[in-house]
Amino acid sequence: MRLGLMPQFIVRQSLIIGLTAGAFALGFHLGATVAMTASAAAVWIAMIGQLVVLNRRLGSHIAPGAKAYDFRGWLAISLPILLVEGFYLLLSYTDVLVLQQFRSSEEVGVYFAVVKTLALVSFIHYAMSATTAHRFAEYHALGDKPRLSAYVAHAIKWTFWPSLAATILLLAFGKPLLWLFGPQFVVGYDIMFIAAIGLVVRSAIGPVERLLNMLGHQHICALAYALAFVMNVVLCVALVPRFGGHGAAAATLDLAGLRDRAAVLDRAAQARPAHAGVREAGITRRART
Repeated sequence: MRLGLMPQFIVRQSLIIGLTAGAFALGFHLGATVAMTASAAAVWIAMIGQLVVLNRRLGSHIAPGAKAYDFRGWLAISLPILLVEGFYLLLSYTDVLVLQQFRSSEEVGVYFAVVKTLALVSFIHYAMSATTAHRFAEYHALGDKPRLSAYVAHAIKWTFWPSLAATILLLAFGKPLLWLFGPQFVVGYDIMFIAAIGLVVRSAIGPVERLLNMLGHQHICALAYALAFVMNVVLCVALVPRFGGHGAAAATLDLAGLRDRAAVLDRAAQARPAHAGVREAGITRRART
């Protein structure tokens, strides 16, 4: 698991800081071009290093043999997961982009500061997703449904309660935190309460997206995210011109959409098991043995 997470979240970030600091020390002007160049270089260095280490470790566990590439199978699994990540990124910025079209830059700045402050809560959800996905696949491959159900309940509990506590803490200190951006940002404090509801509701269903991907239901997960994105755009366009940042937060909240999305995910989790999770867990088991 360290090999899967460290290159992206530790090595890459450290390289970005180091390359940017090196460019500054060499006298380069630190702008968008230098920053993007450092970021791209860090991604490639971390990725190549991860590939080299992975191949070395696999070489000590798996004997050399004939190579076979299931490109069609790989694409059938990876493309929906790519769509899920893409729609998630779109959902993260749709409200800001729509707000920018109808309101002043000052109001957009206040709203952006609010949502990015609350985004700290999302780290809990992501951390639980990253640390539980391989367990979902393993228990599913073993056919151990009671253990899988118990572990899903455990993951939901450890996603919801810390997220709720972090949300309450951020709301309690919301005004001082916004004041750090500038005194004028404190006017967005009431928007925090609207946006916080969506974060708590999302944490209540836990890392169910990763569960679906591990069970082979990535197509339904992608469809749910696509529908959520379309609904978010429609609600933003409808609410932002009249209510501004409050409307953007309410559109992103979209309790009805979250409820429907949770229902879709729940039905998918109860559907006939697919083979993606079995295949991935089988690889994990062989590597361990």
